[in-house]
Amino acid sequence: MHFTSNNTIFGTQFRKEPETAGVPLVCDASSDFLSRPIDIKRYGVLYAGAQKNAGPAGVTIVIIRKDFLRTAKTEGVPTILSYATHTGTMFNTPPVFAVYMFNLVLDWLIARGGLDAMDKHNQEKAGILYDEIDRDGFYHGTAQNDSRSLMNVTFTLASEELEKEFLAGAKELRLSGLKGHRSVGGMRASIYNACPKESVQVLVDYMADFRKRKG
Repeated sequence: MHFTSNNTIFGTQFRKEPETAGVPLVCDASSDFLSRPIDIKRYGVLYAGAQKNAGPAGVTIVIIRKDFLRTAKTEGVPTILSYATHTGTMFNTPPVFAVYMFNLVLDWLIARGGLDAMDKHNQEKAGILYDEIDRDGFYHGTAQNDSRSLMNVTFTLASEELEKEFLAGAKELRLSGLKGHRSVGGMRASIYNACPKESVQVLVDYMADFRKRKG
């Protein structure tokens, strides 16, 4: 069963794997890979673009179970697109700088305490932001509480005019990238692994000040 563990556009996330009665999971974990521990034994394939938590764009990490790989069809699949081609050999020259950076990120994660410590760190960051959103009705979180992402926090204000004013004020404080996806609107704070808690606190302080002035 294929699922996407975190939706960057809508700010939703599976906080635990869906139940499948033993059917192997195939997961696109691009936007929350390495942000928390997972039960890897439940997966047939897990893949993730590096660009959110694992390093620069240009490399994709794939974890595939050997018995699952043996069942993969190869007929009609271009050689370079077959996982079997890349197992135990080097078919083409990889993006060596991106791979090198990924290894440095792994060293950084281990030095910070591993995935358990990173999960705690991400829960703390998201917690102070969601607390500010839920303080009253001035800000509105767009995701259901039990599906809220720890990576992408989405929220709106009462009008588009107020949102534009909020974003303009945020830019003056060098809080960038807060405009929501064009298909959703509102605001989106992406607080991936490398985003420090202090940066989230600056945003929360600005939100509190904006509410005080405009609420």
